[in-house]
Amino acid sequence: MKNQWILFFSGIVAVKVSGNGIERLINKCIRSGIYIWNVKRHGTHAVTLKIGLQDVHKLRHAARDSDCKIEFLRRSGVPFLLKRLMKNGGFLAGAILFLFIIFILSNMVWGIEIKGANPATEYKIRKELDKMGVKVGQLQFFINNVEGIQSELTNQIDEITWVGVELKGTTYSLKVVEKNEPKKPKQVDRQNLVAKKKAVIVDMFVEEGQPMVEVNQHVKKGQLLVSGVIGKEGETKEVPAKGKVYGETWYKTEVELPLETTFQVFNGKEKRKHYLKLGKWQVPIWGFGKLEFNQYETEVNEKKVRFLKWQIPISYTEKTFREREKVERSYSKKEAVNIAKEMARKDIKSHLSEDAIIKGENVLQQSFENGKVKLSIHFQIIENIAVGQPIIQGDSE
Repeated sequence: MKNQWILFFSGIVAVKVSGNGIERLINKCIRSGIYIWNVKRHGTHAVTLKIGLQDVHKLRHAARDSDCKIEFLRRSGVPFLLKRLMKNGGFLAGAILFLFIIFILSNMVWGIEIKGANPATEYKIRKELDKMGVKVGQLQFFINNVEGIQSELTNQIDEITWVGVELKGTTYSLKVVEKNEPKKPKQVDRQNLVAKKKAVIVDMFVEEGQPMVEVNQHVKKGQLLVSGVIGKEGETKEVPAKGKVYGETWYKTEVELPLETTFQVFNGKEKRKHYLKLGKWQVPIWGFGKLEFNQYETEVNEKKVRFLKWQIPISYTEKTFREREKVERSYSKKEAVNIAKEMARKDIKSHLSEDAIIKGENVLQQSFENGKVKLSIHFQIIENIAVGQPIIQGDSE
């Protein structure tokens, strides 16, 4: 039996057959390959039945030599529906145009809300959004996704620490966290400066207070460096000691580095494919052809389609395939040692203040085991070792 939906798309005709040779006509139609269904008898000399539009001429030909009369009653199916619509073309065009306009307006940006930013920062954000094409009246299909907008704003505007971007219907909502200005140092009433670790003093810059140590002197952790008690005996006063005391300190660090490393890198080749997503189905609309990359990474950018306030199960998807390849990197023993030393320096600097400097370094131990170089390095550092300590009642020089 043929699929009724296929017949609906091709067209269906209801036919009335009357006469004395109805049975012979029906048998002749079946032998001729005419598909007949819904055959109903109306009295002894009439029946109604349905045939496909494509079989109308065959039925007329079969009825010529029969003692029957055929009469077409009703027509249904897509061809007849389209014919009726063509007669009302203006109405159809208007309806399609109306739906198209509603669809466009539903996927357009109608508002941009920014919360958490002061007026100056908000002005910079709106200017940057305008450069990216995020503005009222722009179609959402031509705008980067919210993750891309968030990343671009964070990189381009120094005044913000974090920005969250969310698309709510036709409105972009941004929540901004601005960078806090560094807090002004609290006014210290009175304090001494003491050593935060053992060191050898190499230099001193005392703004206020009484120096208690000298250059080249060894000091221990907690030892008094600059006293906040100044003046002669009997005429002393307590002040907040200020200054920097630079001492030579010592650190030890251990690093290891493989002589051979394998990692993945992008080689610059990429291919883009565009799809129209209908529910779970993806229909390719651009970027056809087989993907020739053996190893690749896929980036998916999906833009949802809305109609009025509803999100319909249709979306436009862009997939970017970036080829990556395996790269093997090998170091000679000498190169590995030099790179390991540089890694150790960066590690030490990450734990020091900005004004600290590396005076010297000495490799205590070096070994090559299991395809790795292992180093134990001793560093000589010049850094400010002075930290404030409140003066407790009864403290003296």
